Amino acid sequence: MRRSIERLLNAHGYQTQGYASAETFLAGGVTSKIGCLVLDIHLGDMSGILLRRRLSSAGSALPVIFITAVDDEAVEAEALEAGCLAYLHKPFAAKLLLSAVGQAMSGP
Repeated sequence: MRRSIERLLNAHGYQTQGYASAETFLAGGVTSKIGCLVLDIHLGDMSGILLRRRLSSAGSALPVIFITAVDDEAVEAEALEAGCLAYLHKPFAAKLLLSAVGQAMSGP
């Protein structure tokens, strides 16, 4: 899924960098160069929601788009509370992701 999203965004002119886990992303230390994050809710050891909260605690206002295959209203509410720009259920239409990324990249 990660590679498919990268290819889609690259094909529409966005530069992407994929990470295998939240921990790998955090270890990269390049958050200042990123325009937005597309995060799966379930990333492994650290969830996408926890990653978003850690970034927020560190003062980051980086826009986040969550994706998930799980249809769970409580998780969706938690993601919205954590401050996501969009919450997409897999499978989702490419145009929904592109629209959300476009909104994130255009700023507030």
